[in-house]
Amino acid sequence: MENIRKAYVAGGCFWGMEDLFRLRPGVTDTEVGYLGGKNDDPTYKNHPGHAEGIEITYDANITSYKELLDYFFTLHDPTTVDRQGNDRGASYRSALFIQNEQEAEVAVEVIGIVDDSKRWPSKVVTTLEPFTKFWPAEEYHQDYLIKNPGGYSCHFERFGSYL
Repeated sequence: MENIRKAYVAGGCFWGMEDLFRLRPGVTDTEVGYLGGKNDDPTYKNHPGHAEGIEITYDANITSYKELLDYFFTLHDPTTVDRQGNDRGASYRSALFIQNEQEAEVAVEVIGIVDDSKRWPSKVVTTLEPFTKFWPAEEYHQDYLIKNPGGYSCHFERFGSYL
């Protein structure tokens, strides 16, 4: 029997993260959208305070939240505030949107592992923010790099697993 869960992460432009997470074992679906902002029904042109993030649907019998976070920290630079590649601003912050105490504990543990690895020249600045609501992005953003194979992404696997 499946044990389907959702995780919410942000680490720069949502296109690249979605494109890589969709291929992970145990990930059954991805959707890009907006998290943690100040307005209801955000859009690409009006999402104050929201991060560009992804909703990851996964089978916990195949992968764990900890393994997803491990992968998350290999895909972007978690030591830059409000920036990934050429993208700048709060929309591009590194953030984990926490749904419960168990996720918070795992997030703190994995951030400690990443910091202790010394793979980055600075400490992790990824924020832990309470999950409130996920707002799906416009349809043209969904599966963007499948629809536009030459599209921009600053995401790639920088390191192997931290675990």
